[in-house]
Amino acid sequence: MKLTLKDILIAADRLQGKLVNTPCNYARTLSRITGAEVYLKFENLQFTASFKERGALNKLQTLTAEQKKRGVISMSAGNHAQAVAYHSKRLGIPATIVMPQHTPEVKVTHTRSHGAEVILHGETLYEAAALVEKIRRERHLTMVHPYDDRHVVAGQGTVALEMLAQQPDLEVLIVSVGGGGLLAGMAVAARALNPKIKLIGVQSSRFPSMSQLLKKQPIECGPYTVAEGIAVKTPGKITSNIIKDLVEDVLLVDEADLENAILLLLQIEKTVVEGAGAAGLAALMKYKAQFRRKKVGIVLSGGNLDLIALASLIQRGLVRNGQIGQMRVEMRDIPGALAHTSDIIGRNGGNIIEVHHQRTFSAQPLQIVVADFILRTRGSEHLQKIIEALQAEGAKVHRLLE
Repeated sequence: MKLTLKDILIAADRLQGKLVNTPCNYARTLSRITGAEVYLKFENLQFTASFKERGALNKLQTLTAEQKKRGVISMSAGNHAQAVAYHSKRLGIPATIVMPQHTPEVKVTHTRSHGAEVILHGETLYEAAALVEKIRRERHLTMVHPYDDRHVVAGQGTVALEMLAQQPDLEVLIVSVGGGGLLAGMAVAARALNPKIKLIGVQSSRFPSMSQLLKKQPIECGPYTVAEGIAVKTPGKITSNIIKDLVEDVLLVDEADLENAILLLLQIEKTVVEGAGAAGLAALMKYKAQFRRKKVGIVLSGGNLDLIALASLIQRGLVRNGQIGQMRVEMRDIPGALAHTSDIIGRNGGNIIEVHHQRTFSAQPLQIVVADFILRTRGSEHLQKIIEALQAEGAKVHRLLE
């Protein structure tokens, strides 16, 4: 049976008052940067910090009393797990969740905190799924699939209902896609309400499974991505059929695009968004010309980003824009040489964070010493000026990690 707007409206009625009607705000600075009129839907402000609550709760509310008593099972890289665990606990339903072994700890901890039995298994969602089916049969549990389920897809479609109620004249919706539940549900709702609206999916170039499926290419995925929430090797059957019919394109973004988008949202919008949640902005930044002068809605689909990962992303971002720079300086091995080099750096506004003075492990002549400096600067241009100041005084300098 084909999923329709009626199914999504029924889901919206079921969810009424039980979830956050998240804001869809105009992003002034991002609009200036991209040349589009950008509106952000803050699904990272749901209680479990992702849109997944919509589909999970809609599905749970369709279960019979006997199904609720026996319990439910699912597999998830994190956000769906938390959603199922949280709402199962609210409804008094036992929940078992199988998660890939290397799921970020924040997602595992939160899932367990909601009372679910968590089993870590396999490297990917695909590997976790095999164990889920075994346990489901043994315990007679009901499957709450993370994306390939009509009730789950209908629940996710309520995101589009809210966005178009908040901003009726949106021309394009950019939506991250893994298994396809969010994109498929939003496509059904949005195209029914506005047949002219365009739906664009976004995937990590390391996990382009939906893109490859639509292009009838062999599905080949890489091992890791910062967007683990959409690292899906097997798109849904229900979702892919909808996406084939209603979605214009699925764009691919690289890891650096995703990392930059996370940092932009943190710096400009003051909001924490995980890799999958930042995919929409990553695509807008990468393909600016495609969306220029369009009124674009982007779903910030989740905000469950591990603090250690966030700290690393911030450091890597500072390195990329030159605010933290590393350079290697060759100098004569005489008293005062290191102090002289440090003085030049200081006089030109550089702040030395770390120095590694290397004599032993070096192929340089005995009279030459190599020092690696890590500096805090005002950016790449400032770092280059420091390097040029050193070179002007006869130092041989190499910029590292460009």
